[in-house]
Amino acid sequence: MKIITAYKNRYKQLLPELSERARRLVVAADAKMLGFGGISLVHKASGMSRVTIKKGIEEIDVGISLPSDRNRQPGGGRKRVDDTDKRLLKALHDLVADSTHGDPESPLLWTIKSTRTLADELAKKKHLISHATVAKLLKDSDYSLQANKKNKEGSDHPDRDEQFQYINTLAQKFLKAGDPSISVDTKKKELVGHFKNPGQMWLPKGKPIEVNIHDFLDPKQRKVIPYGVYDISFDDGYVNIGLDHDTAEFAVASIRRWWNHSGKKKYSKSKRLLITADAGGSNGYRLRLWKKELQKFANETGLNITVSHFPPGTSKWNKIEHRLFSFISINWKGRPLTSYQVIVNLIASAKTKTGLKIYATLDNKKYELRKKVSDEEMKTLKIVPHKFHGEWNYTIKPHK
Repeated sequence: MKIITAYKNRYKQLLPELSERARRLVVAADAKMLGFGGISLVHKASGMSRVTIKKGIEEIDVGISLPSDRNRQPGGGRKRVDDTDKRLLKALHDLVADSTHGDPESPLLWTIKSTRTLADELAKKKHLISHATVAKLLKDSDYSLQANKKNKEGSDHPDRDEQFQYINTLAQKFLKAGDPSISVDTKKKELVGHFKNPGQMWLPKGKPIEVNIHDFLDPKQRKVIPYGVYDISFDDGYVNIGLDHDTAEFAVASIRRWWNHSGKKKYSKSKRLLITADAGGSNGYRLRLWKKELQKFANETGLNITVSHFPPGTSKWNKIEHRLFSFISINWKGRPLTSYQVIVNLIASAKTKTGLKIYATLDNKKYELRKKVSDEEMKTLKIVPHKFHGEWNYTIKPHK
């Protein structure tokens, strides 16, 4: 052990200063000098592979000379893994394709699989590859890590990727069958009045819109709470603009408004509905009131309502954030939200080149805070948990 330690210290100081070929020859020369067991010893000390050390010894014995600008003979070195495994790149691209943002076959996912997960899944398909090589191949194929500034919301759940895949599979089944699949969430509360709104808009030079210096609330104008429903099949949205509190009752009331406005017309033959939602907020998976109100909605419509929640800490992956809310924010950037009517008009006029349409309404109803749902009431709900993470995935059936 002492001799290995001694060589480790030697290589630690010496090898980083040498070229690739010089490192190979130095380690090979030491292995020759040590005799029997020398290759194993310097392999452990240097971390260099036995194959490389043997090649170095061969170079010394045979006296192979190379030009000063080369470390290997032409054609030397390990072959690229995608050269030796011709089906590897396609297998990798197929894996990433089912979780790539914007892929029509993957309606609810962005690229969320880690390189380690991808390497493990490739291994299951008989493609042996390291996670580091996966990253290199993805970069070579013009994939990149997306910036996650302000997107990190806590530690990753170990079943995060599997839950994303589960949601994706459910969505594909519903869409294929022609049944509604909606993404829901509450947009951040907005001040109403002459307040600064981030962004810029074109105006005559020297004539900016003047706003209040301080964001003091107008007692006559409350903050608005936009709750959105994004219909994936039709690429349209419904935004219910609440004026009271963001409660579970308000969340389900917003879904009910979407259904009565357009959902039941578009899906008149459907007997089921898929809702994808965040894990927290007014539609959180722990909220009893959310489930109680969905039971009422199921009883009213006769729909079997399946709910799948995004794992904790992944709310920014929710489709509605990028397909609906982002375009609303773009449409009103730099413009003060001076009245409820201005907000309704700006939301309803947000459009995209792909044909996004949004309908918006004001909701003047009062929603009571901290409503309690008893154990006895919970027992009356017809909730069927799914086998995979039943707390995140469940179906609420109507009472007959």
